[in-house]
Amino acid sequence: MDENNLGVVMEPVTRALDTMTSVPGAYAVLLVVLVGGVIVGKLCELMRIPDVAGYLLLGIAVGPYGLHLLHESTTSLANQFILTLGATLILFDGGRGIRFRVLRKVWLTIGLLATVGVMATVLVVAAVAWRLTGLPLVTCLLMASVIASTDPATLIPVFKQVRIEDRVQQTVESESAFNDATASILTITLLAAATGSTVMTVSDAVWAFLNSALGGLAVGVALGLIAAMLVSQCKLGVFHEFGSVVMLIAALLSYFVANQLGASGYMAVFAAGVMTGNSQSLGLPVGAHTFDNIKHFGNVTGLVLRMLIFVLLGSQVDFSILRTNFTVALLIVIALIIIARPLTVLICALPDRRAKWRRNELLFMFWVRETGVIPAALSGMLIGLHVPYAKVIGAVTFMAILITVVVQASTTGIVARKLGLVSDDDPHEEY
Repeated sequence: MDENNLGVVMEPVTRALDTMTSVPGAYAVLLVVLVGGVIVGKLCELMRIPDVAGYLLLGIAVGPYGLHLLHESTTSLANQFILTLGATLILFDGGRGIRFRVLRKVWLTIGLLATVGVMATVLVVAAVAWRLTGLPLVTCLLMASVIASTDPATLIPVFKQVRIEDRVQQTVESESAFNDATASILTITLLAAATGSTVMTVSDAVWAFLNSALGGLAVGVALGLIAAMLVSQCKLGVFHEFGSVVMLIAALLSYFVANQLGASGYMAVFAAGVMTGNSQSLGLPVGAHTFDNIKHFGNVTGLVLRMLIFVLLGSQVDFSILRTNFTVALLIVIALIIIARPLTVLICALPDRRAKWRRNELLFMFWVRETGVIPAALSGMLIGLHVPYAKVIGAVTFMAILITVVVQASTTGIVARKLGLVSDDDPHEEY
């Protein structure tokens, strides 16, 4: 998302007090998440479903509508920090699994999905919402832009558990990283129109998108190259014994620098991950010991952050809002899944003659489009700013998260097996 603009808009609401009012209270919450996460993760493993769905349900169980063990506000500093840190490190690790050889074949599809695809999704969902709700058109467009982006924090962990053929997996993962800038710029633009606070022209919006996307890409490529050199076996690789720490610094620094420059921090993080993951192709080979340390560190931190993120999101589902807007929210999300997503994939994949997408690959991409961290953050922002109809937008957003994570993420393996797209290869094994 355009984190710089988002930070400015969020400033009044991020001053909210943290509900974890004491150190023992914070420890208790952490223990609830970790102990419950380990148990739920094991159950998900036995049932062969992605763990993110289980963590989301665990969050609902321990949240205000369950055991009331966790009640973190969507506008609290702790919430924003956990979501941002989690998405940053998960996205970086996902970028490390992307291979140049695959990107060269499907770059056009990814580019279209991240731009034209987001626009198509917004228009379709907004049209359905306008028809069903009778809300102002600008509100329906704002609602659609909030849920238009797919979520790397969900997709990447799912693909770690369900191995899919390289080019399909990496196309969907790359889309989830790159479409963030488009959706966030649309949201900020439409937010200004919905509140009447500022006027942003088309040229302003285009410039903001280019600054966000290309700026983030440039920062990520530069810092990723530096990190790859520092841990490689070449003469500049003086920190190869500290590979995990260097990767952590590269991820955090990419986000921070891009954010300070007004560019997309998440775009920068993903690009940095891609560069470090392709160090062999760049002539910067990494030793086996360094590679194993980086991989192990990424797996452990990714697991813990997945637990925190999705338990937190589950605990924040507001069922009182969902009850009021249940039918409308459900119909809008169904339209997102069965109309907007297939249409988007067809518009963006069919023109890519070089990729030669097969029918089973297209069908799989129809189904895989989870909603998660970034839409939740945007929805929380709108509610915190008291934007007109923000609660309706929040209901639709949480419905999208519930359905896409619990239903779509849980059935990703089943759909992949039915379509013959399961693979035993691990892209992270190359070094």
